[in-house]
Amino acid sequence: MTVVLNLLLVLHLVGWAMVLGGVLAHMKQPVVPVGALHGILTAIVTGILMTGILAAGLAGDPPNNTKVGIKLLVALVVAALVIVGRRTPAKVTTGFLGAIAGLVVLNVGIAVLWS
Repeated sequence: MTVVLNLLLVLHLVGWAMVLGGVLAHMKQPVVPVGALHGILTAIVTGILMTGILAAGLAGDPPNNTKVGIKLLVALVVAALVIVGRRTPAKVTTGFLGAIAGLVVLNVGIAVLWS
């Protein structure tokens, strides 16, 4: 099960990279790319699956539920911003994209720095 957990982690990181890369690539022409939507959905689904595997005791130590909850909250805010940006492109500005990028970096920072 450790292999499955590690594969999910790779997909999780790829999802976050898709969101961050897509948003940063479109800063000059503010638009939320469809890849950002796919990336955030990938990140959320794989994060939930990893938490489930860890909580079930199938691999590794049990998850820190406070950390997971905060990361999920940030991910849901990013998802909401991406969905709003995709549905109403007129609202998308460089500040809007910057907020998405900042929240992605915050979420990765929480994952890495919170022990």
